[in-house]
Amino acid sequence: MRTMKTTALLLSAALLAPGVAFAQETIRIGVTQPLTGAVAASGNYVANGARVAEEVVNANGGVLGKKIQLIIEDNKSNPKEAVASAEKLIVRDKVPVLMGAWSSTFTLAVMPKLVEYGVPMVVETSSSTKITTSGNPWVFRIAPTSAMEAKSFAEKLDHFQPAIQKADFLAVNNDFGRGSADEFRKMLQTKGVKIGVTETMAPEATDLSAQLSSIKQSGGDTLFVTTGVEQITLILKQAAELRLPHRIITNGGSSSPDQLIAQAGAAADGGYFTLFFAPWFPEKAVHPAVAKTFVDGWNRKGYDFAGLTEGYRGYDGIMTIVEAIRKAGKAEPQAIRDALWTVKLDGVNGDIAFRKDGPEGKESGQNEANVYVVQVKDGKVTMP
Repeated sequence: MRTMKTTALLLSAALLAPGVAFAQETIRIGVTQPLTGAVAASGNYVANGARVAEEVVNANGGVLGKKIQLIIEDNKSNPKEAVASAEKLIVRDKVPVLMGAWSSTFTLAVMPKLVEYGVPMVVETSSSTKITTSGNPWVFRIAPTSAMEAKSFAEKLDHFQPAIQKADFLAVNNDFGRGSADEFRKMLQTKGVKIGVTETMAPEATDLSAQLSSIKQSGGDTLFVTTGVEQITLILKQAAELRLPHRIITNGGSSSPDQLIAQAGAAADGGYFTLFFAPWFPEKAVHPAVAKTFVDGWNRKGYDFAGLTEGYRGYDGIMTIVEAIRKAGKAEPQAIRDALWTVKLDGVNGDIAFRKDGPEGKESGQNEANVYVVQVKDGKVTMP
């Protein structure tokens, strides 16, 4: 009798346990983002975009007759924490799919866990080419690679007056920064642009005077900067203090120009910024109605307008996952992975669909994303 009672109690506990898939009344989606640490502003913007998508999906009946539930973990702007957060989401929270992990360094650190546990991840931000060429069939990236961004930027070179003749680089010293600088440097060289110095900085660095002084002495006319919005703010201020003569162009899509205007003031004026969504001009989006739905949802939640340029990543990422779950007909990792190859979705950035990238038999999914360039003039964002 005692054995039967014990068994019943254990079964009852198991049915109530949050990690048991068949007891869930919602479909869980795991999210790992840097909510604290060096790039926390960007991570929170992406997480907020994901929350807007959650609200929109659930207001329209959810998926497969269930509401979705985001389980959001802080990877603390640290690759080891990114791995721990992903493993926690997979093992303890039993999520069948992930979105993450902002930085290329964080994403690359997480990727072996996707193979180990057989769980797909939609990559919403990371741009390192290695993410989709390393042979991980559980990775599906909606963000452009650095090479794709550089190629798109090349088409806009003729718009810069005076022309870019000699370029210098200042990049955060990680996969994101180094990879972007490499791709833009190669692109500019093919266009006949001379290359000056390349300086790097730690993600947490706050004094960039040594790097900027070296760049000032190079004789270049344009400085390409790759890092998060926090460091971009510091760079703009310190460049103004040093009277750096360069035209400053940021790439990577993580600049949040409105935040720069608010925090860097006049130092942001004249700067150019590559973005993958320009919320000041939603009518110029590939799918204006989708962009409006996102912006309206963001505003309803009272989020800062400055975050829209990165928040869209979280929105498109979750919408991509939901569409894959709908196509799969069930919330199971293998089925979701298979369905991701068939997704065709109207996103805030544009059309979302995946082509194969990487070694045969172990291809990752890569989306062809759109790139925009905006400029700050007289404290306002314009599209040149």
